Amino acid sequence: MTTTLPAPASTALGLGSTGLAFGCDYNPEQWDPEVWVEDVRLMREAGVNLVAINVFGWSHVEPRQGEYDFAALDRVVELLHDAGIGIDLGTGTASTPPWLTTAHPEVLPVVADGTTRWPGGRQAFCPSSPVYREHALALVRATAERYGDHPAVKLWHVSNELGCHNAHCYCDVSAEAFRGWLRARYGTVEELNAAWGTAFWSQRYSAWEQVLPPRATLSSTNPGQTLDFDRFSSDELLAHHRAEAAVLRSLSDKPVTTNFMVAAHITAMDYWTWTGDMDVIANDHYLDHRLPRPHVELAFAADTTRGLAGGAPWLLMEHSTGAVNWQPHNVAKAPGEMLRNTAAHIARGADGVCFFQWRASVQGSEKFHSALLPHAGTASRTWRDVVELGALVERLGELRGSRVAADVALVFSWENQWAADLEAHPTTALRYLEQVHAFHGALWDLGVTVDVVAPGAPLEGYAVVLVPELYLVRDEHAAVVADHVAAGGRAVVTCFSGIVDERDRVRTGGYPGAFRDLLGVRVDEFLPLAAGGEIALSDGSAGTVWSEPVALHGATSVLDYAAGQLAGQPAVTRNDHGAGAAWYVSTVLAADTLRTLLGDVLAEAGVTPDAAARPGLEVVRRRDEQHEWVFLLNHTDQPVQHHEAGHELVADHAVAGTTTIAPGGTQIIRTDRKRS
Repeated sequence: MTTTLPAPASTALGLGSTGLAFGCDYNPEQWDPEVWVEDVRLMREAGVNLVAINVFGWSHVEPRQGEYDFAALDRVVELLHDAGIGIDLGTGTASTPPWLTTAHPEVLPVVADGTTRWPGGRQAFCPSSPVYREHALALVRATAERYGDHPAVKLWHVSNELGCHNAHCYCDVSAEAFRGWLRARYGTVEELNAAWGTAFWSQRYSAWEQVLPPRATLSSTNPGQTLDFDRFSSDELLAHHRAEAAVLRSLSDKPVTTNFMVAAHITAMDYWTWTGDMDVIANDHYLDHRLPRPHVELAFAADTTRGLAGGAPWLLMEHSTGAVNWQPHNVAKAPGEMLRNTAAHIARGADGVCFFQWRASVQGSEKFHSALLPHAGTASRTWRDVVELGALVERLGELRGSRVAADVALVFSWENQWAADLEAHPTTALRYLEQVHAFHGALWDLGVTVDVVAPGAPLEGYAVVLVPELYLVRDEHAAVVADHVAAGGRAVVTCFSGIVDERDRVRTGGYPGAFRDLLGVRVDEFLPLAAGGEIALSDGSAGTVWSEPVALHGATSVLDYAAGQLAGQPAVTRNDHGAGAAWYVSTVLAADTLRTLLGDVLAEAGVTPDAAARPGLEVVRRRDEQHEWVFLLNHTDQPVQHHEAGHELVADHAVAGTTTIAPGGTQIIRTDRKRS
């Protein structure tokens, strides 16, 4: 089962290659021209067939306002074209040139405390700045006029990681743009007052010019104001993408995209609202070693990107061969890990895998970021692994267009994350993304593949839908979950869900608000636990972070609280609703308890975990009409055995009977689809 968002164009991109897209960012402006020829030769040796260029080229292509110099870029384009390498051509607008911020310092971004952020890094611009927009679009037009029909250009790359550093700007220009956005949304100041609840703390507005972004205050800010500013900021960045894309589409028929950042530390864009503007869904992803299990977060990010693509193939625009440079501890990848990470993205729907970057920089902030061609050069393990990976990705071309099948949907919302993690809530310890990761991770452990869907997405064909901490939910989106259960599906909803509507207005009458009737329970108050606290449960485990006095209104108890003021009261409940059933989880369960609960729900729904799954062995299957490809990724330091038979594509030989996957190893086995 897949979601039904508009399907983007195939990421095969007309490369004229039998393999998947395999590529990298390339920054030739960092190197002398004599290096370019060697780079292109080595790209061919590595199997690279798609290269992103001109991503940060503005100050080179337009060294002075209105003076364009494409000579160097022309040379690079022709070198790549002559080598048969496709180009993902950046518009060059991702980082402002010094001449622009010197002549127009008003384009610089301002943070919540009113201070300006200066040039010297990247994305030194306010997304609402008309001056920035004017100069950026002039560059886009000049670039598209020159290269729009060039046969080497396979894809247009708008800006780069929009909103990575400058998602929120609080300057006066942004304030005026915010007011315009609010006028379009609410129409009148009176309706804005109603939406934001400005009767509280004497915040009532009498004129539009009084409305500001949620700048730094002495107390907590108005949550409605903050939530709308988050929405506005995402929309402003999307508006800039649309502006650049409109210029490109007027001058070229090549597909247009930008690189999303579906990752645990990036939360400022609501990508569900962006998908209709992308010809190709593309994502950047790096292992985040601040998390307990980075490879499981990778799986969640890939599943979410597949959801954004409506189940269609997508493009991994950036990942790394080894360590990054921007985390507190930049951990290098162990032997086999680059292959395993790459295979995980392909397993979960990517039809192309690219890296940042081609040649490791020797200067600048990213000089210690890994690359396909490391500082050590071709006499290195990294280079040997890259060449082997390029050959494998070529062989994996047979997967192009195949799909990932899933019987379980997980509802995920960036808008809800903004609202659920606002200040002045019952506890700061209940964090939305942690709850989402816990549910996704439990199914990863069980060997069950999940589709990540937006609130309100169609749920037909899914046996189970998971709804962790959906604090903000529209009535019509809650109804989709209830209808799914009434039609025979199963749902699991957790604490602090259904609490507010889209205006962050609390639903009265008892929690969990929008899901109360579906779940057959009522909660009168929240009882969050003290920091580090636990509450005993009747199965011998313990809940953490949160608890509630749950009253049964048709539901039955599955697991009780076993201590304190809630002793003997329900902690986890089950309610028959129509032809299906819904569970409510009123505390944060330990990982093993959550796995047990979800295992029971899956069994009742008839969902069987993958038979090949073992602890630490990631198993994902892609399918087309004729074949199935089984990805087996061993994340442990021990060998793992399996009994899949077919043609193993990594080692490129047949397998049958009992086969062993080495510690940290990867196998991809093609089998014929069984017909019933």
